Amino acid sequence: MSDIFRRQTIDDYTVIEFITPSLMDPLVLESTAQALYKIVDEEDHRKIIMDFEKVQYLSSQAIGIVLAMHKKLNSLKNLRLVLCSVGPKLMELIKLTRLDRLLTIKPTQREAALVFQ
Repeated sequence: MSDIFRRQTIDDYTVIEFITPSLMDPLVLESTAQALYKIVDEEDHRKIIMDFEKVQYLSSQAIGIVLAMHKKLNSLKNLRLVLCSVGPKLMELIKLTRLDRLLTIKPTQREAALVFQ
């Protein structure tokens, strides 16, 4: 699979758990983006939780991927993207770019899952 994230389906939602501390490498992010878009576009997963617990560093390209996922899921009915376990450094970046107003962010996977109920 991917050495960037693990994926599991729980009930009717999909959890994307990033397993690397750094989402900075452009080539790695390009293949990650393709894998993530495929989950939505080809496999038709409509409720997605992205878990950033292990992530320490995020490039602007990685933020672009998250925004692209948000846009894809927001354009379709009954779809939702929820971020969870965002650390203080990343949260600072998200607030700085005002993405906290756009994205749904929860402290834990369990709380993120409640959004779908």
